[in-house]
Amino acid sequence: MSAADPMSEAERVLRICSACMYCDGLCPVFPAIDGKHGFSLSDVSYLSNLCHNCQGCWHDCQYAPPHPFAVNLPATLAGLRQRSYADHLWPPVLGRAFRASSLAVPATVALALLITFALVLSTGSTAMLFAADAREGAFYRVLPWPAMAGLAGATFGWAVIAITLATLRYWRTVAPGVTISEILRALPVALSDIVTLRHLGGGGPGCHDDSERPSHRRRIMHHLTAGGFVLSGLSTMVAAAYHHLLGVAAPYPVGSLPVMLGLVGGATMTVGAVGLLGLEARADREPSDRGETRLNVAFLILLALVGASGLAVLGFRSTPAMGLLLTTHLGLVFGLFAALPFSKALHAPFRAAALLRAAIDGDRRASARKPDAAGDAR
Repeated sequence: MSAADPMSEAERVLRICSACMYCDGLCPVFPAIDGKHGFSLSDVSYLSNLCHNCQGCWHDCQYAPPHPFAVNLPATLAGLRQRSYADHLWPPVLGRAFRASSLAVPATVALALLITFALVLSTGSTAMLFAADAREGAFYRVLPWPAMAGLAGATFGWAVIAITLATLRYWRTVAPGVTISEILRALPVALSDIVTLRHLGGGGPGCHDDSERPSHRRRIMHHLTAGGFVLSGLSTMVAAAYHHLLGVAAPYPVGSLPVMLGLVGGATMTVGAVGLLGLEARADREPSDRGETRLNVAFLILLALVGASGLAVLGFRSTPAMGLLLTTHLGLVFGLFAALPFSKALHAPFRAAALLRAAIDGDRRASARKPDAAGDAR
């Protein structure tokens, strides 16, 4: 039970859970460990990301403290989940940044803000920081389009490449020998689990967010945050189409598609992130991991700031505050993109990969249970 040896503690706890299986049905972790008596690092890396931290097993476990077995599966897997992120980051040197991400993320965002303001000042747009301008192309008189598009493209491209390669490294660890046909058969089930966040239901009644009474608040807030992020991204893509295909420069009318997508996306992302921060503040610390809590808080604060600053730009874009608010929002967005590969954002693709592996395993078990037609005929 030494905290200095988390792998040994994980194997001890998982072996107890595998023998007991009282919590079978709460989440996909328990079917995945059924019948297993030993757990490798790749097993634990898979199981830790399959865990949705609903904490249902903590409240149901008959071996939780003060029992001498002191089983604390949510906290144990949370600690190993962070190791799985750090072990698979690309480039590997980012492992150091991830282990200090509660400092690295804000430092990256601060650097992005400094670069953005420096670009505004260096392009001679200083006066636009404090001038009212609601004309077409006003945003690009604050930060010229080449600089805006260049920073956005560079940071977003970096995030996509780094996260994709990290996820592929993780997939090779947790799903060796999986075939393309197995992936295709399991993909519908996995996608359903990913999109619906079914396993944040804790087997049905919900997560134990701040008490023994379960609720679906965390699931709802996750949907709001993720949905808002997607809508905000769509808003940017539609705005790019307006700019390049229609020849219309921002800012756009309030009733236009990019503005409406950004408004709904920014509002829902902000509400979701703030709601999740509230749940983190009230969460029971015993079945939690301090490092994961810091990761969550740093990432959620950044998402909330991005959403709120975007709404502020929309609300005050016809006032002298527009330039300052726009520069701040852009700096936050560039910082978010730059920090994504070593932030808690990794949990999304890693959990998706774990759910795909779980769906493949489920398909394999179902295939193994099918009666042998030739044997039945005999």
